Amino acid sequence: MSDSAIATALTRLVGVRTPIVQTGMGWVAGPRLVSAAANAGALGILASATMAPERLRSAVREVRSRTDAPFGVNLRADASDAGERVRIILDEGVKVASFALAPRPELITRLKDAGVVVIPSVGARRHAEKVAAWGADAVLVQGGEGGGHTGSVASTVLLPQIVDAVDIPVIAAGGFRDGRGLVAALAYGAAGVAMGTRFLLTSDSTVPDAVKARYLAAGVQDVTVTTKVDGLPHRMLRTDLVDALERSGRAASLLRALRHASAFKRESGLSWAGLVRDGLVMKHGKELTWSQVLLAANTPMLLKAAMVDGRTDLGVMACGQVGGIIDDLPSCAELVDRIMTEAHATLGRLPTVM
Repeated sequence: MSDSAIATALTRLVGVRTPIVQTGMGWVAGPRLVSAAANAGALGILASATMAPERLRSAVREVRSRTDAPFGVNLRADASDAGERVRIILDEGVKVASFALAPRPELITRLKDAGVVVIPSVGARRHAEKVAAWGADAVLVQGGEGGGHTGSVASTVLLPQIVDAVDIPVIAAGGFRDGRGLVAALAYGAAGVAMGTRFLLTSDSTVPDAVKARYLAAGVQDVTVTTKVDGLPHRMLRTDLVDALERSGRAASLLRALRHASAFKRESGLSWAGLVRDGLVMKHGKELTWSQVLLAANTPMLLKAAMVDGRTDLGVMACGQVGGIIDDLPSCAELVDRIMTEAHATLGRLPTVM
């Protein structure tokens, strides 16, 4: 049976062959991984938050040079330069815009009027209802098992809540890695699954080999949640650095955050004024203290240290709970084919209900 046999509202909406999404992970979801996922039949999502705008434009063009398949770009809806990044998406004819936070209604309208599919990510039912009412085309729902910034409600509880609450396609994320998980998500009413850690751990990922080895060596108990990186719950591998961050005092944390804010300013192309504006939006939107806003600068630079520079001693490694049971590095093509084969086999084993 071919992988196209599982057609869902997601595959019809964005034109991909399989109901699988590769998520937009900062420093990880670059042109090579995104194009490999797209060529495999999944929806590849390019991470833009860690790119300066002109780098985003060149990255989009590089993806297009590598694949004819649909792909998307992930944006920070609260970024001060979100409008400029949306213009790049429109100029370059990108098919999908995904968002880590709820985009404003006028931003959704602007994208939809240009024929772009809008898919915000949410972690609560009320957020899904809000973006659906504003016109989002689909919603990606991340349960607490997911890597990076995460909530406390498991996918098995959160997913059916949101499926029942909205009438747009729902994509399940958090805890998915194989064909059995895909079938389970479909049974809950989802239109597909989104995976980050599983795509990070492929041969097409540009994450350094030594870092991948750390992931593969980890067990489920080696994945933890900490608020010490940026003041928000963040799921990652437990390392000596994470333990040190957990023990660090407020003054040391803020000093480190100041250094990282300066470094991220250079990477992202934002001005100091832009960073301050983004901080004001974050503070208001998430009810954060100024200390937490400043700590947010830690996240991209600590991730870059590991995911780009290979310094597991100086960086952090975002990781979903499934990272503790992943033990290989297939190509994206091998991974997607395996998931679809497992999904068909799982469906074939289900008893017939008379």
